[in-house]
Amino acid sequence: MAIAVLEALDNARTQWYHVTAILIAGMGFFTDAYDLFCISTISKLLGRLYYFHPGAPKPGKLPPNVNNFVTGVALVGTLSGQLFFGWLGDKLGRKRVYGVTLIMMVISAICSGLSFGSSPHAVMGTLCFFRFWLGFGIGGDYPLSATIMSEYANKKTRGAFIAAVFAMQGVGIIFAGLVSMTVSKIFLVNDHNPVYKGNEFNNVLSTQPHADYMWRIVLMFGALPAILTYYWRMKMPETGRYTALIMGNADQAAKDMGQVLDIEIDPDQDKLSQFKAANKYTLLTHEFWKRHGQHLLGTTTTWFLLDIAFYSQNLTQKDIFPAIGLIKKEVDMNALQEVFETSRAMFVIALLGTFPGYWFTVFFIDKLGRFIIQLVGFFMMSIFMLIIGLKYEYLKNDNKWMFAILYGLTFFFANFGPNSTTFVLPAELFPTRVRSTCHAISAASGKAGAMVGAFGIQSYTLSGATGEIRKAMLILAATNIMGFFFTFLVSETKGRSLEEISGEDGGESGNRTGVSAGRLSMSRQPNRRSDAVQGQ
Repeated sequence: MAIAVLEALDNARTQWYHVTAILIAGMGFFTDAYDLFCISTISKLLGRLYYFHPGAPKPGKLPPNVNNFVTGVALVGTLSGQLFFGWLGDKLGRKRVYGVTLIMMVISAICSGLSFGSSPHAVMGTLCFFRFWLGFGIGGDYPLSATIMSEYANKKTRGAFIAAVFAMQGVGIIFAGLVSMTVSKIFLVNDHNPVYKGNEFNNVLSTQPHADYMWRIVLMFGALPAILTYYWRMKMPETGRYTALIMGNADQAAKDMGQVLDIEIDPDQDKLSQFKAANKYTLLTHEFWKRHGQHLLGTTTTWFLLDIAFYSQNLTQKDIFPAIGLIKKEVDMNALQEVFETSRAMFVIALLGTFPGYWFTVFFIDKLGRFIIQLVGFFMMSIFMLIIGLKYEYLKNDNKWMFAILYGLTFFFANFGPNSTTFVLPAELFPTRVRSTCHAISAASGKAGAMVGAFGIQSYTLSGATGEIRKAMLILAATNIMGFFFTFLVSETKGRSLEEISGEDGGESGNRTGVSAGRLSMSRQPNRRSDAVQGQ
C-alpha cells in the first residue's frame, strides 16, 4: 500500500536538509558522550581533593562505593530517561519532547559543576544527584535522535545517516579528553607546587583551590553544545511518518515533508486511513510479539552484552593506562598533572582507536549491512580481549606497545561493529507506532549492561591487580562471543523501507533472521536499484 509521503521520503535524493538533521541530532550525542565520559578524567582528582588526609601514606582515593556511584549514577539516570522519553516519544511525538531532553542536560551539567556541601560525602552526594538527572536527559536523546533520523532518511543511505548521528559520540569522547587536558594544563602553567615522591607529600593541599575549579569547569562545559543546539531542534518539523501514521494528518505530513524535500506531495488521505486501520496493535499485544518479539529479544540482548564490555573498558581506562605506559605512576605526579596525563591518554585512545571505528561504520554500513558488521565486530572484540586476558602479564611487562595496539583494536571493532549497529537496528526494525519505545527498551538494556560494567567489572578491578584485570578481560571476551550468537536473532535492514521491514505495508513483517533477510534483500536487488536511481 504505497503512500506518497512515505515514498517521497524513501526515494529522496540526499540533500542539505539530511546533513542538517545529522548535525542537530549528532550534537546531542556529542554532548551525551562528553557528559558520560568526562567523569573518567576527574574521578581520581575527586579522591585526592575530598578523601586525602594529612599524614596519609598515599594520595586520597574515592572509597569503592563512592567511586561506583560517582562514575555510574549517570548510567542509572540514562536508563530511566531512555524508557520514559522513549515511551513519551511515541505518545506525544518525537519533536514535542526533543527539546526537553536538552534543557535537562544543560541545567544538570551546570549544577553538577556547582555541587556543594559541608563534607566530602555531601559534595559527592550533590554531584551524584545532579548527574542522575543529567543522565535522565541524556537517556531521552537515544531513542528520539535515532527515531527522528530513521524517519527522515531515505532507504538508500538510512544506515549511514543514523550511524553518523551516533558517530558524534566518538567526537564527544575525544573532546572529554581534550577539554580536561586543556583546562588542567592551563592551571598547571601557574601552579608551582612541587610534585611529591614516594610517601612524602610536599604541600599537596596547596593545589586544591586550582584543582577544585578544574573539575567543575570540565563538568559545566557539557552544557555549552546543548545550549547551541536547542534553537535548531525546535525548528525541526515533526517527522512525516509520525504525523501521517500516528496522528493521521496526511495533509500536514505532506506539507511538512514537501517543504523539507522541496517537492509537491499528494496527501493520500484515503490510503492513509486504510494503512492506520491495519496497524493498530500496540507493544503489549500478542500481535506485536508474534511479529517482532524475536527482533526485540535480539536488539536487547546484543546491546546489553556489548555495553558490559564497552563501558567496562571506558570506565577503567584510568587503571589500565599506567599498565600500557600512557601515564606515569600516581606517586610521580601532583593532582593536576595526573588529570592531564589521564586526559591525554584518553584523548589518544579515542582519536586512534575509538573515533575511526565509528566512521568506518558510516562509510560501510549500507554496503556491507548491519548484520555482517555486528557479527564481525563482536567476534574481533572477543578475540582481542581473549589475547589480552591470556597474555596480560607478558603484554604489560614485556610488550606494552602490542598491549596498546590490542587495546585500541577492541575499541575500533566495538565502533566498527556492535556499538554502532545496536543503535541503528532498533530504529529500523519496529513499526512507527512503537519505534521510539522499542528503541528505548533496547537502549535501556544496553545501559543495564553498562551498569554491570560500572558496578560489577569496575568494582572487581578497582585495585588494579593483575589477576583481577586478567580475569575481567576473559569475562568480557565471553560476553562478546555471546553477543555474536544473539546477533542471529535480528534481521538485515539495508535497502528496505521502514514499512517493508516492519510489515506495516501489508507484507511479511517479520521475525526473519539476518541470514534470511539478507537473501531476501539480494533477491530484490533490481527493484532497490531502480529506487535509488529514481531518488537521484
